[in-house]
Amino acid sequence: MTQWDSALYLKYEQERTQPSRDLAARLPQKGVSRILDVGCGPGNSTHVLRRRYPGAYILGIDGSENMIGQARRSYPQESWQVCSAPEGFRRLPHDFDAVFSNACIQWIPKHPALIPAMLELLRPGGMLAVQVPMNFQEPVHQIIDAAVHSEKWSRLLPQKRIFHTLTPEEYYAHLSAISSSVSIWQTIYYHSMDSAKDILDWYRGTGLRPYLEQLPVGKKEELEEDIFALLRQEYPVQKNGKIIYRFPRFFFTAVK
Repeated sequence: MTQWDSALYLKYEQERTQPSRDLAARLPQKGVSRILDVGCGPGNSTHVLRRRYPGAYILGIDGSENMIGQARRSYPQESWQVCSAPEGFRRLPHDFDAVFSNACIQWIPKHPALIPAMLELLRPGGMLAVQVPMNFQEPVHQIIDAAVHSEKWSRLLPQKRIFHTLTPEEYYAHLSAISSSVSIWQTIYYHSMDSAKDILDWYRGTGLRPYLEQLPVGKKEELEEDIFALLRQEYPVQKNGKIIYRFPRFFFTAVK
């Protein structure tokens, strides 16, 4: 199981949090008094919900003790619980007005079963709101995939990451069969980074973690060096010295 580092994740807090703001803006302004944040991480997305709904009860859950620990330190006034999805859902109340999840479910398998389980946590008329990265065709993912499957690294990395994300059309088909109202959309974020090293640091905190955890010290750095060399080629420096890091994200909302 991937171990999460909240400090590394929060290095790019502004960029990681903006999709939460955009998703939260699609929730109803009124009639939302109980909210569940699934995969709350270190609490940055939950804080977005708190600012939108100052009087609501908000519960943040995450399968990582490290992330929940950081959330408790950063936002001690909120409610937090270590809880894996969807196994831990049976211990939760099923009366939330909104179930929110930002950049989490791509790590959870079996979305055709996961999505109904998330909807079940809502009261009738409640809204499910989810954002999931949809960036598998971007250069950084192609570079990582090529590296870990290369002759040099494949045997050292026997456990390859499995991507559980469905296509937008598949999400719509599943949601429209069980929801009275469905919206789907995609936003492409263009992050301005200081260098290609920032992109490498970004993925140290997420997509590279399953691979780095399989390697001994020394080999971790070597894999990163191989990937960094290719990142520098694929992400050219702009005239102002910055790197443009393109990141497509997919969103959906559904009413129970």
